[in-house]
Amino acid sequence: MLYFTRWRALGIILTALIVCLCAVPNFFPEAQVKTWPAWAQRRLVLGLDLQGGSYLLLEVDSAYVKKEKLDQVRDDVRRALRDAKIGYTGLVTRGDTVEVRVKDTDLQTAFAKLRDLAQPIGGLLGSSSQRDLEVTDAGGGLIRLALSQPAMVERMRKTIEQSIQIVERRVNELGTVEPVIQRQGNDRILVQVPGLQDPTHLKELLGKTAKMEFRMVDTSVPPDQAQRGGVPPESELLMSQSSPKVPYVVKKQVLVSGAELNDAQTGFDQRTNEPIVSFRFNSTGARKFAQATQENVGLPFAIVLDNEVISAPVIREPITGGQGQISGSFTVQSANDLAILMRAGALPAPLTVVEERTVGPGLGQDSIEKGELAAYVGSIMVIVFMLLTYRLFGVFANIAVAINVAMIFGLLSLLNATLTLPGIAGIVLTVGIAVDSNVLIYERIREELRGGRNAISAIDAGFKRALATILDSNITTFIAAAVLFYIGTGPVRGFAVTLGIGIITTVFTAFTLTRLIVAGWVRWKRPQSVPI
Repeated sequence: MLYFTRWRALGIILTALIVCLCAVPNFFPEAQVKTWPAWAQRRLVLGLDLQGGSYLLLEVDSAYVKKEKLDQVRDDVRRALRDAKIGYTGLVTRGDTVEVRVKDTDLQTAFAKLRDLAQPIGGLLGSSSQRDLEVTDAGGGLIRLALSQPAMVERMRKTIEQSIQIVERRVNELGTVEPVIQRQGNDRILVQVPGLQDPTHLKELLGKTAKMEFRMVDTSVPPDQAQRGGVPPESELLMSQSSPKVPYVVKKQVLVSGAELNDAQTGFDQRTNEPIVSFRFNSTGARKFAQATQENVGLPFAIVLDNEVISAPVIREPITGGQGQISGSFTVQSANDLAILMRAGALPAPLTVVEERTVGPGLGQDSIEKGELAAYVGSIMVIVFMLLTYRLFGVFANIAVAINVAMIFGLLSLLNATLTLPGIAGIVLTVGIAVDSNVLIYERIREELRGGRNAISAIDAGFKRALATILDSNITTFIAAAVLFYIGTGPVRGFAVTLGIGIITTVFTAFTLTRLIVAGWVRWKRPQSVPI
């Protein structure tokens, strides 16, 4: 156990040195680090509780998700029965079900067609035997299609995943540094933005569904007549986004959806110098938009965002290039916000802020100072204890622990990890765990000496026989850290990350670095007794 080849010893030293060097960027100003090569710019990012910032907990509207799914099922039922040329009456959504009534002569054919709408929950290629719809014959020609509970759970999961991606794009468009965006529970999303002290603008961006649609204005009915209840069944009454509110009668048919946008950028109108938003469709959207403008020259069309009309220009000529612009009473900020929403895409469901916190930089600085004080006091007490208890071997242990902490910071920097206050607690705890490994080895050496072994034999046996105990204790702690990381969120995960990395570096330093130091001392001194 005490013999090291030259190459093995060199490998251990280089590994420890390289990992420790990864922590170096944290000791230089960020502006200076950005001038370094990209591979050398990795450093720790202070979390929300250390540098201040905004914390938002968003809830996805599950009722909206269910309604959207039921509307989709109703449309699928209508399409399936029309394609099969089956007459029906009373196609309605009632509670969690869609009901349709057909003639008794068409019942079996209709039932078979509607059963084909039920798909495996894993998708068309999914292996799940469960279906997203339960189709039943309620008697009297009434067929009922009900959403299954597993289907709703899967729908919510996909909605959360899609919402997280869109929220992340919107937050990143603001130019913030290292935001934390993750799922929490079944229907919530946690958003932490370090350094952002005013979350008002962020909430406005995240609170908008940004469901953009291009529709035709219904000119057959005046808006004042529509406000008195004269809206045609294929149209609806919408209000303008700007103030004062202006009513518009807009057809329900969507010509082009916002999902078919490729890009959106802010600019200025060359004639009026007012802010505008220029947009570009993908190939499918460009084709649809060209066809719609060719068929409706001279008629107004509405650009609708979250059921509000942003603009309703008249189509002067066909627009075939797949590009256009939105103008109106925009400020530079509102035009930029609209461009961000259009680029990021529409949320699949509305988000509601259920919890909001703002941490000031002063409180974060206070946390850093107290965390540093706790780390210094704890480390000094450990160093003193090891020196008093194990003398020279205590010095070896303290050197290994110092390198261990440096390696932790190096690995965290290499991963661009976010350091939180619980993360600092995990590092302090790791110091105790690292010392504990050395204590087990040294006490085992003492037992071997009391058993009559000579100095070198006792040291070798101490390292060898303590290995199993140290591995067992560290593996169980690592499992606990892994569980915390898997089921935890936010600060709990930060603690789990630092603890898990600390356990890995502890095992490395205890059984390679400390042993290498002791082996070098043994080879140099050839001791007859052990100063322990």
